[in-house]
Amino acid sequence: MSSSPCVKMKWAEHLNTAWVAENLESAMGREGASELYERLVLMQEVIATPQEVLHLKGPPLPDFDSEKLTSTEQAHFLEQLLASQNNLGRAVCADSPFCSLLQKRLTIFRRIFYAISTKYHQSGNNNESAMSKNAAATCDAQKTSSPRGSDALVEMGVRTGLSLLFSLLRQNWAMASQMTTEFNLCNDVLQTALGVLHSLPPLSLSNESKLPALGLTSLKEVTSFLKSVSQPQSPADALGKRLACELFLLLCVQRGSLSYLLEWMEMALCASSGQPTACISVATFNDILSQMNKDSDCLAKHGLDDSEGFTPLYQAAVCLMEEIFSSASHYTRTFIAHDVTHADKQTCVAPPSDADSCVVYAWGSNSSHQLAEGTSEKILQPKLVTNFPKVQQLEAGQYCTFVIDNDGAVSACGKGSYGRLGLGDSSNQTAPKKLSFDATHLVKKISSSKGSDGHTLALTVEGALFSWGDGDYGKLGHGNISTQKYPKLIQGPLAGKVVKCICAGYRHSAAVTEDGQLYTWGEGDFGRLGHGDNSGRNVPTLVKDISNVGQVACGSSHTIAVSQDGRTVWTFGGGKLGFEDANRVYRPKVVDAFAGLYIRKVACGSHSSLALTSSGQVAPLVALCKR
Repeated sequence: MSSSPCVKMKWAEHLNTAWVAENLESAMGREGASELYERLVLMQEVIATPQEVLHLKGPPLPDFDSEKLTSTEQAHFLEQLLASQNNLGRAVCADSPFCSLLQKRLTIFRRIFYAISTKYHQSGNNNESAMSKNAAATCDAQKTSSPRGSDALVEMGVRTGLSLLFSLLRQNWAMASQMTTEFNLCNDVLQTALGVLHSLPPLSLSNESKLPALGLTSLKEVTSFLKSVSQPQSPADALGKRLACELFLLLCVQRGSLSYLLEWMEMALCASSGQPTACISVATFNDILSQMNKDSDCLAKHGLDDSEGFTPLYQAAVCLMEEIFSSASHYTRTFIAHDVTHADKQTCVAPPSDADSCVVYAWGSNSSHQLAEGTSEKILQPKLVTNFPKVQQLEAGQYCTFVIDNDGAVSACGKGSYGRLGLGDSSNQTAPKKLSFDATHLVKKISSSKGSDGHTLALTVEGALFSWGDGDYGKLGHGNISTQKYPKLIQGPLAGKVVKCICAGYRHSAAVTEDGQLYTWGEGDFGRLGHGDNSGRNVPTLVKDISNVGQVACGSSHTIAVSQDGRTVWTFGGGKLGFEDANRVYRPKVVDAFAGLYIRKVACGSHSSLALTSSGQVAPLVALCKR
């Protein structure tokens, strides 16, 4: 016989926010406590450990004994017998439903307490390991959560050492300004620090959650010192001020935050106002720009490189600001274009200044000239393609490729059967050719089917939706199954609505409107449309069971939808849905494995599904359902 099941608790930090929001009253009921405990087990925050074996045989007695037992031996025997019965009673009570439910509640309360204490009352030390042990160990950990004496000594040594170093450097600069001979102790120290920072990988200091409190404090003091050294009233010489500016900039770039870069630009402008000759090394500045954007041509465009290899500090600040703006513009149109609302729709079209900086590489099958290369031979490695200039977005379809130019125009190449290219015929195209869209319609998003006979959806800046290609199963949304060889506006239920996200599946299509409604149409087998049946739809039809949808992805026979806040994921269709079984789901069903996670993007293949979390992790749904 064994005692009650033992568990090991290992709290996941990224789930703290979800547990903070939990209502304690939900754990008071039997069903609520069981659901919350199952979530702990599902997310592997509670792991069962091997049970301890209880030896309940009792004290052994001799079979034959001519002499009577002494009173001491009898007392010892009774004590062992009572202890054995006591252990048996404890084991039986621990296995009772009441005790089991009580243990689950205590575990849930400890999880919520840890989440709250970490979010609102966390000190310098991490108590995660202490919270993973029993209650006694937890109390001990709380008693020892205050800084230890050795930590205080280390902090005192580091902070006093930095203070001493800063004082010596200032004093040395002041003495050097009064001496006729050159004295480079300060500059040598800064040059050494500069070399160390150059040797670090990019963004080595960006994850501040992994830096100790003492490290963050030291970084703050160092940047404050470097900022003061670069100012006109500083006693440092010109070389010292330049090295301080470069060192400060490298630290800001390594920390990888816009606020730090803006802080450096403010410093550079203030330093330049009092000393117009303030400068920075072009070589160092160019290395920094290369880390941010390997294709940066800011220095050459503005002619910042002088004959001695230096550039004025204020021009470097302006150039850095331009580079940040360029990167932000590229990110906006590349990654979050589908989230841009009608109010700021003009930001979807890329600025003309970025047109020449885009290069395209292609590889794979070129049997129908879908890669726009001269021959139809397969390309086995990424190859630079020159036939796709001024690209805002590329979409690889079934034997075809679509390009959205920076001016919002759409071009296509590859196989033309069933009108899949939208050029008005079924001819193949060896090079990109523009589609006939109205000049008032600027396209910001293309989604093309990867299966069946090929159909494509195009979303304009205004939120209008067009489709063309093979019309089987009604997947074009025009109320029929006819082939459409030109882009045609989808009307019906979407008339007058602003669409913000689209996806073309193999035999069905989906769209999300600005008000968070999900529409699906096309073949309905396996429940892929989410309407509760196998019936197809030839016009966009509202999925009534869910609301506040932010994005959608379509696979071969399944569909995934994500809420606007990224905290809820629904799946429906045939398999690949993130559940423990492969049963068909005919209506949207929440994937519990994503509880506590923020999902930024989902994608579907023919037999797979992937999700990207806010922490940058890519998780296959099949792996999540087995956790």
